[in-house]
Amino acid sequence: MRRHKKFCMLWMLLLFTLCSCSGAAPIQSEWGHRAADTSYSDAAAMKRSDPLVFGIIYPMAHPFYEKITESIEAASEPYPIQLIVKAPDEINLEQQIRMMETLMKQKVHGIAIDPIDPEALAPFINKAVQSGIPVVCFESDVPGSERYSYIGSDPLKEGTLMGQVIDRELNGKGMMMIEGSLSGSPQQSQRLEGILQYMRKQTEIQVLDIRYHNGNSELAIADMQHMIDAHPHFDALVSLDMISSTSSILVWKSQGLKRYAVTFGLTPDVKEALLNGQIHSVISANEHLWGDKIIEQLLAAHNKIPSTNWIDTGYMEVGQRDIPNPY
Repeated sequence: MRRHKKFCMLWMLLLFTLCSCSGAAPIQSEWGHRAADTSYSDAAAMKRSDPLVFGIIYPMAHPFYEKITESIEAASEPYPIQLIVKAPDEINLEQQIRMMETLMKQKVHGIAIDPIDPEALAPFINKAVQSGIPVVCFESDVPGSERYSYIGSDPLKEGTLMGQVIDRELNGKGMMMIEGSLSGSPQQSQRLEGILQYMRKQTEIQVLDIRYHNGNSELAIADMQHMIDAHPHFDALVSLDMISSTSSILVWKSQGLKRYAVTFGLTPDVKEALLNGQIHSVISANEHLWGDKIIEQLLAAHNKIPSTNWIDTGYMEVGQRDIPNPY
């Protein structure tokens, strides 16, 4: 009997010791579901105390990019990821380059950038990649660089669709004006080329004026007012970028214009303007998909999965009928 009690006490002591030892070891947490198509096989081996740090660089601070940040945060939530989000107050190439250099010095694990000037940023993208930091481009591409992949649509085809939309609304005849931000932007140049090619081949629509505001919203408003004064009988205005579209909304409100206004990019203020009738149609690059794709591509690049080069998010026309009315 005494031996039996002693044996039980020894057995309980052994169990307590084993449990204590196993509890002292660090516990590796699961990441949850994987991002689509990343094949991130060692996800469960990563610890939440050791997060991956990804930098996100926008061309400027804007409510549109705040929505993109929200989608990136949602996509990264299942993973041990820390985000560093940067954006110049307004379009500023020098600031964007400094932000790129800062992230390189911080030795982040990956960078996603919407480049202001692809040619100027190519050397900095290459420098990051050569230092072991993969770079993903979104919205605007830097095809001549060593970037891992590009997330976005084909701007030439976006422009062609815009031409078709204007042709439909004006019945192939009329006069239009165009406002953009940067004349040297490959994205906007290709959008414009798609529009002009379609107009020349398929319509009798005349392009009265093309202006650029270089990222200055006050200049964009002044440009539009000057064009309206110079061409009071115009039929349509095309905005090639977000600043131009926001400025056109303000001009339409202040002047009570009923002319046809179209733009690229489904920003929060454009959604409201669609409902209110200041904007009539938008060409969207399916921006709601960018957050998932950015995290997917950064994880894939970090895991050294071969690049798919271009993640085509497609494009579509969005009109008033496609926006749910919150009222």
